[in-house]
Amino acid sequence: FPGLADVSISQDIPVEGEITVPVGSHSPDEDYSTLDEPVKDTIMRDLKAVGKKFVHVMYPKKSSALLRDWDLWGPLVLCVSLALMLQGGSADSKDDGGPQFAEVFVIIWFGAVVITLNSKLLGGTISFFQSLCVLGYCVMPLTVAMLVCRLVLLAGAGTVSFIIRLIVVGAMFGWSTLASTAFLADSQPPNRKALVVYPIFLFYFVISWMILTFTPQ
Repeated sequence: FPGLADVSISQDIPVEGEITVPVGSHSPDEDYSTLDEPVKDTIMRDLKAVGKKFVHVMYPKKSSALLRDWDLWGPLVLCVSLALMLQGGSADSKDDGGPQFAEVFVIIWFGAVVITLNSKLLGGTISFFQSLCVLGYCVMPLTVAMLVCRLVLLAGAGTVSFIIRLIVVGAMFGWSTLASTAFLADSQPPNRKALVVYPIFLFYFVISWMILTFTPQ
């Protein structure tokens, strides 16, 4: 290109545009590491996070608070607690309550996995473990219902006892269903929400039926 040799740029012409390299502001959180903090602080922070998720389930509303920092500690505690309280029923073996404990444990986790896969196949934007977190934490009302039913059964089994347990279990079943759908509704396509809510309804209905039909030995 011999013609380009005669082209010169005047020094009076200002250079337009930003030529500096942008440097992001340094955040103190970038230097924060959980490896340097005491174990007590880590445990307390995790317990506070679990407690906040329980509060969100008790007062369900459309929010992403239960999805931002998902964990499975709360669902695990609720699942084990519910399975332990369902031990000692008339359906248990004569030796111990092991088989029923395993059945409850498998039903809860297998049901949550199936609902999550169904949500993903229908085009849901929520992640796999976020869905498990929500479904697991929303078992809390039914765990409370199981505790109330155990206390009611201590006074004896009868018509009045059954009516009280039916009201409690029915209310907590609705609470669990509404809480889970409040968190998961926005992650589904508008024309497929019913296909996602129906399995959730069946999931909590099965757990509610196990609680309602529980009779101690």
